[in-house]
Amino acid sequence: MSHLTHTVEDSIATLVLHNPPQNRIDEQMADELAAALDAIGRSDARAVLLRADGPDFSFGGDIVTWPDTDVRELRTLFERHMSVFNQLERLPLPVIAAVHGLCFGGGFELALRADVIFAGESARFGHPEQSIAIVTLLGGIYRVAERAGRSRASEWALTSEQVPAAVMAAAGVVNRVVADEALLPEATAFAQRVAKGPTRAYAAHKALLRAWAVGGVAAADEAMFDIAMPLFESDDAKSTLPAAVDAFKAGRPRPAFDFQGR
Repeated sequence: MSHLTHTVEDSIATLVLHNPPQNRIDEQMADELAAALDAIGRSDARAVLLRADGPDFSFGGDIVTWPDTDVRELRTLFERHMSVFNQLERLPLPVIAAVHGLCFGGGFELALRADVIFAGESARFGHPEQSIAIVTLLGGIYRVAERAGRSRASEWALTSEQVPAAVMAAAGVVNRVVADEALLPEATAFAQRVAKGPTRAYAAHKALLRAWAVGGVAAADEAMFDIAMPLFESDDAKSTLPAAVDAFKAGRPRPAFDFQGR
């Protein structure tokens, strides 16, 4: 039975975790995520929606075999997971996560790879790793620090507390908190909206944010024009930029454009 499935419909790729009862992330799920991302890369998808079946998003890694596994083997396992998670993070498409219930450990780290996180109002997030004397193995603490600052990231990792969605939103980790019953409809509607946008321009913004995350403003400035200038040759820019100029010259409002994502 699959632990993760994907579909592509109407330009939206949907990734669904379903490894009951806790959607634990194991080797099978990582392999299925890698295969799904490869398929999405070859598809006509222009946005990705990440969600989960069951009462909770994910409790994190499947730790059952870890005590009896050689450290070298564990490193290989975690490096594989890190690589696949980063492949999701670097997709040249907007990625939206819809998080409900409990979102812990590796599940939280997976959600942090999304560009936008929607959370149900009863969702809770946390790093339980400290409670078993290990660390956030897939980059969770510093990805939270990137969004919420070092002090918040340190506190949450040190205490392993369950942090409500509203607190995560106030800190900038979660983008939007919605009623539990509205989570999937609202996240889907947002994915549908951005799937109709200028896909290549959004990919460029993601690349600039990665440059900034690595080297700050100076690194992003250095990368800016290598990333930005090819957009002027895109089909979307070639059709919309002249139309925007024509509207300006005629004193008309700028029209709504039908982007093709090319």
